[in-house]
Amino acid sequence: MSSPDTTRPVLELVELTKTFPNGTRALRGVDLRVTAGSVHGLVGANGAGKSTLIKCVSGVQPPSAGEIRWKGEPVRWRNPGEVVASGLATIHQHVPLVPTLSALENVFLSEGGPHRITHDMRRRFAALVERLGYEVDAEQMVGTMPIGSRQMVAILQSLAMGAELVIMDEPTASLSESERRIVLDAVRRLAADGTTFVFISHFLDEILDITDHVTVLRDGRAILDQPTAELDESELIQAIAGRELLAAQRRVGIDTEAGEPVLKVLDLAAEVGVRDVSFNVRAGEVVGLAGLLGSGRSEIFNAIVGADSSRSGVVEVDGRRVGRSPRAAVRAGIAYVPEDRVAQGLLVDQPLWKNISLPDLDRMSLRRLLPRVRDERARARRAIDELGIVASGPDATPSELSGGNAQKVVFAKWMYAPTRVWLLDEPTAGIDVGAKADLLGFVSRLAAEGEAVVVACSDFEELLAVSTRILVVRGGRVVTEVKAENTTEEELITLAHGLGSIPREVTHA
Repeated sequence: MSSPDTTRPVLELVELTKTFPNGTRALRGVDLRVTAGSVHGLVGANGAGKSTLIKCVSGVQPPSAGEIRWKGEPVRWRNPGEVVASGLATIHQHVPLVPTLSALENVFLSEGGPHRITHDMRRRFAALVERLGYEVDAEQMVGTMPIGSRQMVAILQSLAMGAELVIMDEPTASLSESERRIVLDAVRRLAADGTTFVFISHFLDEILDITDHVTVLRDGRAILDQPTAELDESELIQAIAGRELLAAQRRVGIDTEAGEPVLKVLDLAAEVGVRDVSFNVRAGEVVGLAGLLGSGRSEIFNAIVGADSSRSGVVEVDGRRVGRSPRAAVRAGIAYVPEDRVAQGLLVDQPLWKNISLPDLDRMSLRRLLPRVRDERARARRAIDELGIVASGPDATPSELSGGNAQKVVFAKWMYAPTRVWLLDEPTAGIDVGAKADLLGFVSRLAAEGEAVVVACSDFEELLAVSTRILVVRGGRVVTEVKAENTTEEELITLAHGLGSIPREVTHA
């Protein structure tokens, strides 16, 4: 095969812009140039615009303005099918293969389905496997394969459809170290053979190792675009973070060492995403969980509250062991504010007064049988006043509220229950600046009142603003612990990506 023209752009984005109907500007004039046969890295913090860019390029969403050029020609793809037919494939983190079909059937799924496998398809499959450089059993059911092998099948599928450029979105996020190496070696081999890649990853060591060029997105803009050879870790981290810290005062110098732990977690594990996690939280502490997408932060919370029935290990509140169910967690005084407030945190079509009293129905009912509606409505009015919830009254539903006000309702559910521990998963995601400041202030208030708080947050700037200690999570484990007052956002990014110094020992006492 002839060598690709590495100066020829295969894909170009010119001033690409995407504005959603609610006014959110996810992309703000992004320029991107991907040359033939290269591995082009695309990185940025959560919410930087990477997912929206992928959707625009792959035909899932139309851009609001700007231009997409494919092989030098402007294109206006109307659907993902047109994009694939043009020679551009996207492999998402959660590979959409058919688990009940074999590898061979999945690779040629677009050519007539599982009952039309021909001798020619088997010959082509063998040739593709040889090109990939990784042995894949043609007859093995995809559902029985490890995740890394499924990624290989997805790559084979893209090649079988004639992909000249493959977008890989977080392909190694859920892989073991050995599986990561397999995927990275395959990308290198195929790029050397002329296939072009856009490689999206939170793992900066991968980006620096495998890519030829890197683009960093921040707040919907491409703020860095350079050959990888000209970059080092610190420059990349600074480009990803690149903004002033919150004006909020950090919670520093707080003495929480004297008392016994309110929350104690020992050897916590679960089948999916949690491995040997141990930590304590004392009264008045805000402990942050810092980790990247897929690091296991949410899974740790699910295990603590018993939402994952495979949980093992010990969870104690005030010295009493907590049973392995959400009901037991509530009874023990654990409040859980989930990342997805609509699906997990609220009854969106029920009035506020019903939502707010939900975790405390035993105390809000006469002999635990008859609801005291007057008391429930009074509690809702109190929450509206104390948290500044903008709503017409207790009879309003969460579906009528803004994201920030709906999140305040989730907090209000636990304010008046006998709560001792707060687990907050992305508590400020998707809300406006004003509501964000209110909720961060509320977190500090909870700690000041002597409650134990654990916050998982993708925005390390916010995490540093409210936390006393921060546990860095990677691969379902707590890999290091730092004091917030002695740590910078850049250092947290470095640790979360697995770069930099050897992790410090985690303190459980």
